[in-house]
This record gives sequence, C-alpha cells and structure tokens, in this order.
Amino acid sequence: MHNYKAIIWDYNGTLLNDIEIGIESINVMLKKRELPLLTCESYREVFTFPVKDYYEKVGFNFQNEDWDLAAQEFITNYTNRLPYSDIFPEARLLLNKFKNEGKKQFILSAMEMNMLQDSTKELNIQNFFNEISGINDIYASSKIENGKELIKKHQLKTSEVCLFGDTTHDYEVAQSIGCHCYLIASGHQSYEKLKATGCPNIINSLNDIILNKQPF
Repeated sequence: MHNYKAIIWDYNGTLLNDIEIGIESINVMLKKRELPLLTCESYREVFTFPVKDYYEKVGFNFQNEDWDLAAQEFITNYTNRLPYSDIFPEARLLLNKFKNEGKKQFILSAMEMNMLQDSTKELNIQNFFNEISGINDIYASSKIENGKELIKKHQLKTSEVCLFGDTTHDYEVAQSIGCHCYLIASGHQSYEKLKATGCPNIINSLNDIILNKQPF
C-alpha cells in the first residue's frame, strides 16, 4: 500500500461526527415551512454540494424566500448544536498514528473559517495540523481553489498526498488537485452515492484503515 507523506482531511462528516446535529438543524427549518422531515437515510441520499442545491431538493423555494437568510438560519441552528458533536473516535486514533509517523496533516473544509477554528480548538485537535483551511462565508461552496492553494503553499507532491472525505465533492477536490482519495461512507453521503463517483477507494469507516496492517 502507498506510504503517504501528507494527509488532507475533510472536517464535517470525516473528522467531526456532526451528521445528527446537521439533520436536526435542517429539520427545524423544514418543520417551520411544513415540509417533509429528513431521516438519516433520506438525508444521506439527498445531501450534496453546493448546499443550496440540497436545500432546493428538500423543498426550499428560493424564488419565495431569500437564500442568504435561510443559510444564516441553518448556521444559527447548527452552531447551537455544535458543542454536542465530537470527533469520531477512530479519527482521533488515526490523527495520533499519522502524527507519530511524521506525516503532514491538513484540514480542508467548506466550514466557515472562524467556526472551524473555534471547533477544532474546542476539541483540542489543532496541534495535529500543519494548516487548517476553511472558507470565508457560510455558504459551504466549493473548496477546490483552497485545496490547490494548500498544495502550492506547502509544496506538496500530489503523488504522496491522500485526501480523506465523505462526499462526492471531496472526490472532485482530489481529482482537481491530483492527489489520491479515500471516501468514507459513515458521513454525510451514502455508500451508493460515493460509489457512483468512480472513486476506487471507498470504505465504510476509518476503522477500515486502522484494521489494515499495511503502511498507509
């Protein structure tokens, strides 16, 4: 197996187990609008990037309401619940393992930067990373450009880099920057949606990496 020198981590759904609070946050909004609520299964089938498309799929009509206000409403709901989420236990194990092996580690997230900094600080994981990269707004848009900048800034050799993510967009990012990719089906999208990308490395959880005795 490839012996990677750098790991790029997605945050939400890959390191941070925030699926439950994400569903709770959107369901509050759906109930208010008298729209059907999401289960974990239906959420993981419909969630996508950009998130505005996901909102429209679950019934939001942005001809009748303002997208900016809806996005802010979600962030308020989510932020109130964020202290109740935590890092996946297996993610902590891998962060420690990769640190001890001398690998560089990065976060590349579509979370707003200040919120990302606060969350990683609260969870006491900032010391694992050479850089933590979020975006400058609350709209969870593409992180491809941030990924390219991270590669350039740290002079990373893409053949020695692996990106861990839990969405089809993470695979798009990996393809755009030219690095390897593992998609984890315990996050915000289902195994079937991830498989449809054609990504050759789809695992059920990070435990699959831990249980594999070959070097990573």
